[in-house]
Amino acid sequence: MNEFEQATAVHPRGDGAYDATIATGWDIAGNANGGYLIALAARAMADASGRPPLSLTAHYLSPGRVGPVEIDVDVIRAGRRMAVTRATMASPAHGPVMALLGTFAEQPLPEHAGWSAIDASPPTVPPPDECLVGGPPSAVGESGFGERVVGRYHPDDAGFRLGQPSGTALVRGWFEFADGAPIDAFGLLVALDAFAPVVFNRAESPVSWAPTLELTTHIRGVPAPGPLRMQFRSRFIQNGMFEEDGEAWDSRGVLVAQSRQLALVPKPA
Repeated sequence: MNEFEQATAVHPRGDGAYDATIATGWDIAGNANGGYLIALAARAMADASGRPPLSLTAHYLSPGRVGPVEIDVDVIRAGRRMAVTRATMASPAHGPVMALLGTFAEQPLPEHAGWSAIDASPPTVPPPDECLVGGPPSAVGESGFGERVVGRYHPDDAGFRLGQPSGTALVRGWFEFADGAPIDAFGLLVALDAFAPVVFNRAESPVSWAPTLELTTHIRGVPAPGPLRMQFRSRFIQNGMFEEDGEAWDSRGVLVAQSRQLALVPKPA
């Protein structure tokens, strides 16, 4: 069992209840990464439904703090191909953490592996050794998460780290686990929330905590071995909130996951 699998392990108690632990070292400035929290809950939901995640929507209720959590899963409907489940995650010490609703199914769906029409292509990113390895900016604080994953930023999209934002709400780069662990459907959930918020590349935004309100993820395929090519962008920064659309492409150039989240623009210091 690799480090990510250990950090997202769940233990069934029966009747849809699971015990788990928000592990040390998957945080940014003390708050567990949102994609990691989704992956942790998704382990319980997948166990209850007997299928891996296909589409998940998570609403964040409070920051995830290191320590034990309880995950309660309700399988709303289980068909031959898909199951719809909902779940809540709560900390005995800190209260509700997250509420989720998801569809779980094998990929590809056996009777629906039909034709494709792709009107997009992987983002143009220099080779990994020409990109900039980045954890969170110093203004955000220390990151154990940055030691568990490797995010390599396109040089054109990393200026915010030096106080020189590009002016475009766009971040591209490469993702992999620091220990080289393979990326499965649960790993994709982490990759889709592993990069700095795109709003950091706008000069108007402080480089500070940008709380996610809601994050939806779609697993579109099983990644081939190797790092993922990632792209995140926003078109609407409005009324103190921004949306962020994410894409993950594998080493074959195949789209394997998508995301959209709604987050708060960081507050001025």
